[in-house]
Amino acid sequence: MLTAEEFSHFPLQMWERVLSKVKKAVVFMDDKCAEALHWNGGAAALFEAGARNLKQFSSFEACGANEPKAVFVVSTLLKGTTVDIMKDIIALSHFQYCVVFTTVSHSVHLLANNVTTELEGNPVFEQFEEKLCEWMGNMNYTAEVMHVPVVFAPVSQQLFLTPTFAHLFPLLLPDLEAINAKRPEKKRFGSLIDLDIHSLPAELQIEIKSLASALNSMFEATGTREESFAVGSMSRIIAGELASHPQAKNRRKTAPNKASIIFVDRTMDLTGAVGHHGDNLVEKILTVLKPLPGHVTDVQVDMLELTSVLRTPHSQTTVAPGCLAQPQSSAARSLWEAMLTSKHKEGVMEVRRQLVEAASKEKLPIKMSMGRVTPEQLCTYMKLFRSSWGALESHCGMLQLGLATAQTLRHPCLPRWDACLAFERLLLQALGDSDFLGVLKQLLPLMKPHGGEDSVASGSRFGKEECGPDELILLLVYLYSLADEAQPVDRDAEDDEEELEKLERELIGALTLVITQETELSPLLQKLTGCANPEELTTERVHSAMEEMFETLRGLSHTRDHLKQLRSVYTAGDGVHQATYRPFLRQILEEVFHPDRHECPDIEHMSGGLTDLLKTGFSMFMKVSRPHPSDNPLLFLFLVGGVTPSELRLVKEIVTTHKPGTQVLVLSTKLLRPTDIPDLLFTSQRLVPNIGV
Repeated sequence: MLTAEEFSHFPLQMWERVLSKVKKAVVFMDDKCAEALHWNGGAAALFEAGARNLKQFSSFEACGANEPKAVFVVSTLLKGTTVDIMKDIIALSHFQYCVVFTTVSHSVHLLANNVTTELEGNPVFEQFEEKLCEWMGNMNYTAEVMHVPVVFAPVSQQLFLTPTFAHLFPLLLPDLEAINAKRPEKKRFGSLIDLDIHSLPAELQIEIKSLASALNSMFEATGTREESFAVGSMSRIIAGELASHPQAKNRRKTAPNKASIIFVDRTMDLTGAVGHHGDNLVEKILTVLKPLPGHVTDVQVDMLELTSVLRTPHSQTTVAPGCLAQPQSSAARSLWEAMLTSKHKEGVMEVRRQLVEAASKEKLPIKMSMGRVTPEQLCTYMKLFRSSWGALESHCGMLQLGLATAQTLRHPCLPRWDACLAFERLLLQALGDSDFLGVLKQLLPLMKPHGGEDSVASGSRFGKEECGPDELILLLVYLYSLADEAQPVDRDAEDDEEELEKLERELIGALTLVITQETELSPLLQKLTGCANPEELTTERVHSAMEEMFETLRGLSHTRDHLKQLRSVYTAGDGVHQATYRPFLRQILEEVFHPDRHECPDIEHMSGGLTDLLKTGFSMFMKVSRPHPSDNPLLFLFLVGGVTPSELRLVKEIVTTHKPGTQVLVLSTKLLRPTDIPDLLFTSQRLVPNIGV
């Protein structure tokens, strides 16, 4: 029987193909492939395989006369900007041997070149090999071009991410309007669920087909026949592409192993993605620490406390930052797993326990202390390792995770987490007692401009727990995604509709004032407004960005409208119990693992093709058993648009409770921090992703 552990070897097997070609070569790699490598052994794996150097895939990089071999690893089509950069690097170098790896399959390259017929061999790659020789200046030099799906990053035993598709996100109502605007009136789509792959822009089609190809490669390498299921419009399209993949049909006839895969659109539950109810340490680390440059998942960990370097305004650039990915250390991997899938308090306790254990093992003079774990206590333990270079080197991975924990616990923005949680609970309670207008009005008093009357001091927010613009936007997403859960409001009544529009105009005005008075712009505000610093902000620019944001917000409450059973993520309160949020993922898994094997109408089977159509016909007059997600001992959950650390813990808990023998592997486009969702909702190029064309 195939196990989830065997799937964890697949990404490493793909990287082995790259490593087999890097001996004595300078490796050029784009950010998305570099992030995948980061979780698969990192740059150390390249150098151990004999690589001479590792450089960014950029037109500003080149090699000297004594470096004749180059290996390029890219996550894009061999077209457009990617080709230009490669040509620039080769022109400035003296290569005699070039190897190019692309994560995009040859069949997708044919599609990108408008070739619909099946061709023998790999003509696109062969033509590109000739181009490489031309650029190197000698047709007798060696060039190789091949497809290797190095797209999976094994972040934990339970979680695979796909950095290459980090900005792939389910479509929203404004996207549907944009698609319909280019179609004849009689051929326009009524809802998102009606969309098919051919109705999407070419760039998005290529992105989806590339993802389906990568998944097919994983199932092919492990000899797996999958049964695909989908919840949501984007999930249906991806599952459909995987089901109809040309190589998948042959694989399914002979594959000895079986697994189920359920694709779920992130938009089915935005409440869980932006909410602060997740009692998880890693969720907070990802939120407050700065992202590692060029990465969408990992963060920078300040390493100065493990050195003797004095802390000055410029010392941050003196010592390279640490990070969360520690694939080389088994002890650090164990600690990371515990931090990722346990509650906040348990995670912090485990960090302290492992630090104490490591210090005792190294015979460092550690003073034991019980009770509450403080960041100062953790730092005191970690500073002991500075006295022994051997101990520092042996436990470097674990120390980086310890520092990330300490820096998060004492971060000045952390109190805002609890403030947001308190507001979210109040809003949840209010939804059961009031209509949407009444609940939305409760946000207005929170939108106080920077440095207002209530400020403690000019130029700073009036308290660490005060919500800034980022948190206010998160609360808006949280509330609009729950709008249909509120007491019904007569939307047809002209007065109610006018009052809602009036209130939204007030909110837009208040938010505009808040943002224009910011002295520093967060990454989210920079993307929303298109301004890199406050000096560039104008009231008109911010106001326009807020209007566009509210256009998207209005459609969030309708993302589950097409569902028959799983339409709510809200449980109203009563005289005894408070109102609660009920995670969509929990509901799906409870349906899948229900002992009576209910057939949930919202979890659509996508692998059947003609066989499934025949079964549908037969089922009208005889009992026909359809495939069920729980039929197989291995279940994949693919969250299209990102997964939160809290959801990983939830999956683990539900499987342990409901069906202990089942193995569940979570796949997703990225590991979410709450502020990622506004970025993906309001600033992401959902319809036209950057695929290197």
